[in-house]
Amino acid sequence: MANLIHSAKTAGAWTTADLDSYNITLLPQNAASFFDTQHLPQSTVNPEILSVQNASDMTISDNQLLINLLDLAMIPAHGQEESAVTDFMVYLFHTLHYSSGHHIAQTCRDFQLYICGKWRQAKINVCLFDCHQCNMILLVQEDKHFRDGGMAQANAQAQLIAKAVAAFSWNNRQREEAGQPLLESKIIPGIVMKGSLPTFFKIPVTQQLVTAIMHGQYPAEPTIVAVHFPDLSQPNLNWSEGMKPLDNRKHVLNCYEAFKAIVGI
Repeated sequence: MANLIHSAKTAGAWTTADLDSYNITLLPQNAASFFDTQHLPQSTVNPEILSVQNASDMTISDNQLLINLLDLAMIPAHGQEESAVTDFMVYLFHTLHYSSGHHIAQTCRDFQLYICGKWRQAKINVCLFDCHQCNMILLVQEDKHFRDGGMAQANAQAQLIAKAVAAFSWNNRQREEAGQPLLESKIIPGIVMKGSLPTFFKIPVTQQLVTAIMHGQYPAEPTIVAVHFPDLSQPNLNWSEGMKPLDNRKHVLNCYEAFKAIVGI
């Protein structure tokens, strides 16, 4: 693995081969291990969201908007066209109180990843910004090819991890400017969206990993990224149905509720 070729590429061009080249592996975990709880907390959203499947049958306009955005998020983007996943995630974060007070959901934040001695783009679809700490606390990567099969999903995961490295470095630069000590390591929470369904990530970024990527070197210490895909009742229909079925919706929203503790909100 140490002999794999490294190149200065954008975060959006990362593939599973780049994870191998930087000694990064994914560790799937069940809900109990990932969220560190035997029972997921119940979602606190308006009960209509959990009991009425279609927006046209809802009576509350905010709930109608959320489900309409959910429906649009299931329509794949074509070419360079932007899908509605970004709009859905921003409004979902508002509905779930991820974005409130000093936590702000932002779209298309453009960071820089220093890789193999060069600066490259690391554009983030959606992120949650902590205004008090002046840092990124959650990243969202869209898988725009979610109907194309597993390889596209794996590459989206790699791209999320590359962007987490860029966000860690950006956060440390903000700390340096504020006269605060730099972090040697940090868990960066992340989500990959396939349509309206999330896969949750805990990405441990260390200064050792950052330095290895800066110089295009294979790190001696592995980076183990914990991953959780919600355990839904009809796995063969998950991607096509998304959060539309009420049983899927309830479980996924409970996962989002549990994920708050990892994000720190």
